[in-house]
Amino acid sequence: MKFSLSAIALTCATVSAFAPTAFQRDASSALNMARYEPLSVQTGKSSLDTAVIDKYNDLPMPQDKVLAEYVWVDAKGECRSKTRTLPVSKTSSVDSLPKWNYDGSSTDQAPGADSEVILKPQRIFADPFRPVVPGEPQNILVMCDTYTPAGVPLPTNSRAIAAAAFEGHDDQEVWFGMEQEFTLFNLDMKTPLGWPEGGMPNRPQGPYYCSVGPENSFGRAVTDAVYKACLYAGIEISGTNGEVMPGQQEYQVGPCIGIDAGDQLFMSRYILARVCEDFQVYCTLHPKPITEGEWNGAGMHTNVSTKEMREAGGLEHIKKAIYKLGAKHDEHVALYGEGNELRLSGKFETASINEFSFGIANRGASVRIGRDTEQDGCGYFEDRRPASNCDPYLVTGKIMSTIMEDVDVPVIEPKDN
Repeated sequence: MKFSLSAIALTCATVSAFAPTAFQRDASSALNMARYEPLSVQTGKSSLDTAVIDKYNDLPMPQDKVLAEYVWVDAKGECRSKTRTLPVSKTSSVDSLPKWNYDGSSTDQAPGADSEVILKPQRIFADPFRPVVPGEPQNILVMCDTYTPAGVPLPTNSRAIAAAAFEGHDDQEVWFGMEQEFTLFNLDMKTPLGWPEGGMPNRPQGPYYCSVGPENSFGRAVTDAVYKACLYAGIEISGTNGEVMPGQQEYQVGPCIGIDAGDQLFMSRYILARVCEDFQVYCTLHPKPITEGEWNGAGMHTNVSTKEMREAGGLEHIKKAIYKLGAKHDEHVALYGEGNELRLSGKFETASINEFSFGIANRGASVRIGRDTEQDGCGYFEDRRPASNCDPYLVTGKIMSTIMEDVDVPVIEPKDN
């Protein structure tokens, strides 16, 4: 799925009930078993009765309080969160939100002897998991980054690293559009949706991309739920589509300006994980979840456009930026996600991790320039190297610092299609 220039410019019922039974339990025995029956882990069904959940969701809330879900990134690059009650008066802006803390020794971010980590609010979103009726105070999601009690960013605080890269470049109005691919599995964490247990689909990839029909599309309901939840939250989600490998999906976030791209992408990942809780499916961001057979990996293609690139003559600025990216190829791929060497093989719409290339409309290149950008002479470029599990703060920050450098680098000839 690509971002169009115009978008950037405009900123099973079951038959088991009929199966024969070996014996008939008496009512009391069945009742006792029901009491101790564990929650279902059947894929595609919530493990809790929605009528029970709604009983509590329908309780009236105090008009002077809201629930604030503080979200942060742990040492593994995954989202964590916890909830607090706040007076409405403290939720009008990020600056009015209080800092909070958590046990960093339980997230591999601090030693047990000095485990307190400080959460600093950075961005507010509406909470799609605790919606309210119009007119009531809005419950919120709060994207935070992490600090020591002395105010020093943690080594895992990649947001602080990116913020330093963006500082002083507001005039460039750098826009990012990120294409987040992900793969949905059954709860065995081994079988992608639509795949036979212990086997592979009987058809190769091809019919599943942007597909329709029960034989082709797997996970649409999950992706649609993520889409609506992100819109409710205020995330600039701009589209979704089924991907090339069955069970693989994608959504796009952006265009977003500067550091906000990382904030929005990480919060969208939090929402994705929460939605998968409800659907009882396992979601992985691994860039190559299936290594046997001829199957695509998963990436987070990152579209980039500065003010100069969007203006007349912008294509030359795009090419200069690409040359700079090529000169630091190894530095970039080192930050573009764990396991990315399995994906960037030079096959399955990727370039080799060992060499840099760019091309016009070439999805086998490291960086792609779209046909519309070439024809218009301005627009954006797409860095196709980031993996689906990459850190969006590190990716956007590194791209920013590289393309803003005032250096002379060798010209790179475009790769033939």
